Amino acid sequence: MTQFSDERGAELRELFFETAQELLQSLNEEALKLERNPADAELVRSIRRIVHTIKGDAAACGFRELSNAAHELEDALALESASSHGSLAEVAFTAADTFGAMLAAYRRKGKLPSSAPLAKMIRELAQQSKGKKRSKKAAKAAVAPAAWTEYEKLAIQNAVSRGKNVYHITTGIDPHCAMPIAARQLVLNGLAPSAEVLGARPEAGSPASTQRLQLLVASEKSPDQLSTLCRIPTVISSVVVELVQAAEPKARVTPSPAPSQHVPPPESGEEPTTVGKPHHPVLAENILRVDAERIDGVLNLVGELIIGRSMLQQAFTEFARHVPKEALRGRFSDAMAFQSRVLSDLQRSVMKIRMVPVEQLFRRFPRMVRDVAKQCGKEVALVMGGQETDLDKSLLDVIAEPMTHLVRNAVSHGIESAEERVRNGKPARGTIRLTSYHHGNQVIVEITDDGAGIDVQKVKAKALEKGILTSEEADRLGETEILALVFQPGFSTADEITEVSGRGVGLDVVQTVLHRLKGSVDIETRVGQSTTFRLKLPLTLAIIKALLFRVQHRLYAVPLNAVAEIARARESDVHQVQNYEVLQLRDRVLPLVRLGCAPGPGEKAGSGKIFVLVISMGERKLGMIVDRLEGEEELVIKALDGQALATDLISGASILGDGRVVLIVNLPAIVDRHSKFRPEQGDSIVSGILLSHADRKNLREAPAEARL
Repeated sequence: MTQFSDERGAELRELFFETAQELLQSLNEEALKLERNPADAELVRSIRRIVHTIKGDAAACGFRELSNAAHELEDALALESASSHGSLAEVAFTAADTFGAMLAAYRRKGKLPSSAPLAKMIRELAQQSKGKKRSKKAAKAAVAPAAWTEYEKLAIQNAVSRGKNVYHITTGIDPHCAMPIAARQLVLNGLAPSAEVLGARPEAGSPASTQRLQLLVASEKSPDQLSTLCRIPTVISSVVVELVQAAEPKARVTPSPAPSQHVPPPESGEEPTTVGKPHHPVLAENILRVDAERIDGVLNLVGELIIGRSMLQQAFTEFARHVPKEALRGRFSDAMAFQSRVLSDLQRSVMKIRMVPVEQLFRRFPRMVRDVAKQCGKEVALVMGGQETDLDKSLLDVIAEPMTHLVRNAVSHGIESAEERVRNGKPARGTIRLTSYHHGNQVIVEITDDGAGIDVQKVKAKALEKGILTSEEADRLGETEILALVFQPGFSTADEITEVSGRGVGLDVVQTVLHRLKGSVDIETRVGQSTTFRLKLPLTLAIIKALLFRVQHRLYAVPLNAVAEIARARESDVHQVQNYEVLQLRDRVLPLVRLGCAPGPGEKAGSGKIFVLVISMGERKLGMIVDRLEGEEELVIKALDGQALATDLISGASILGDGRVVLIVNLPAIVDRHSKFRPEQGDSIVSGILLSHADRKNLREAPAEARL
């Protein structure tokens, strides 16, 4: 019995850690809104509801310190003067940070942080109301929320099942209204064409006070529209519309966030002060919380099935070749075609489950921008777009760190001070834009600021000063190559070191992570106007469309979406420029890279034919010389550890239907190696990417791996 209780307690605490992160994100968002609208009493009530939920859940899990702190804040927020407290938003921010630190301590079973700063702010908030008494007029106007009957609750469920939202509307009758008793019927008449009234308090003919009218309505209209319908001049003085229950959503599966990640719930739009937050959360019967590792396990099995499909297809092809007149060939072919269609649908379905909107990542940045801007003494607005763009959950988790670096850099290092902006004819408040969208088989995430831009000449001078470039190399590089130097470890153009910038730490992490994800990052800048960091990511890392080719009888692959074109040439068309191999391709000189050994002098002069894969990585193009093309294939990626292959030029591997191992080339690493390599005569920039026979045998026996 004790063991069962311990297991249930651990399960309850783990669920609390997940939901508490969502609640803290909501607390941050409401505090940001309150900072912009300090006198909004409804936002204060919303914050109090969030704190109340944290208090109760923490108490259920035995986290007494957190529950007590939340209880004290809830009591202070319930005071009449709370809405008028000038620094209430700051109290909410401090509470979110303190609660978050306490949750982290509970999770790792470490020492709890001090909650003294928060306790002091709560005491100040409570003391403000001492000596103030509630006026009789306010007491008379106050009306407790209506208690709906079982019949009315049943009507709520019926309305929701019909696809309608249910709202609680509270109207305040104007004290100067000549006929307050008639106000009830006027409001009902106004709502009649657009809403179904499920309940009303006080009821018709009731002797109760008519200063307030509470209605329970079902409607497809928005809260703003319902509020407008209820506002009758000289009759109704105030209207508050609160969502009781939303229409039933379609069933969906929500991957549970990783324990270390901060994944908030979907964001609602900005709300006018007359429209309240929901009384209750949306019904959760159709939402399942599934650990991301379980979904990875299912996708891993789908990957093995895809490999099995390839094996079966190859076996059938050989069977058909040996027995061309077999009567069962048609039935086998139909069965395999059906299996292939079902497997493809299964693969797409699992991939969709792994996909989550980037909104889950974007929502952490408003608070961050606010804090960093305040720390730097700047005015910065954050604008977000494309939050509905879907991305693989595992990718979303990993790009959180590079995105954080870029956003912090944009605030502290990109946006100028208000005085400098005004002096240059700009608005005093800077703007940072986060945008995401699909482009082919990639997801593009852009971080743009309207700041001072990046001075290319300053970057070049800094690179020369640090010895990253020689004078000859600096003269040869174009603007794109020079801007790419900001991703070098320790590189910084900041004139002074602050708490958030100037240390040269961060941008190298961005490029490292993007390369590991088989993506890229580009910079677009205009001095004095703006800077854009453009992150290009694959939709998923689990299964890719690839182009297969051979080099020295070994099989390799590259993601198909990275191949801009395939060119045919002869060895005699390849020329040497400063020990680099190049090819004249139409009107441009294309730098080349070989995965194998260069031909000898006798072979060079010959007319041997070669294939050149033109690889596009952002604005850069590079030609990759291969011996022979093998066609296109859908590959299930298997991860490689450092013991299997001691090079960064291979990002993974896969198994074909006949058991052959194919290595997946890490294109960003090859492009990066080419840009840094300073060759001597006969040198090759690519080496050590061939797996031994034993290595390939071990890889065949390894399970497919879809996770990072």
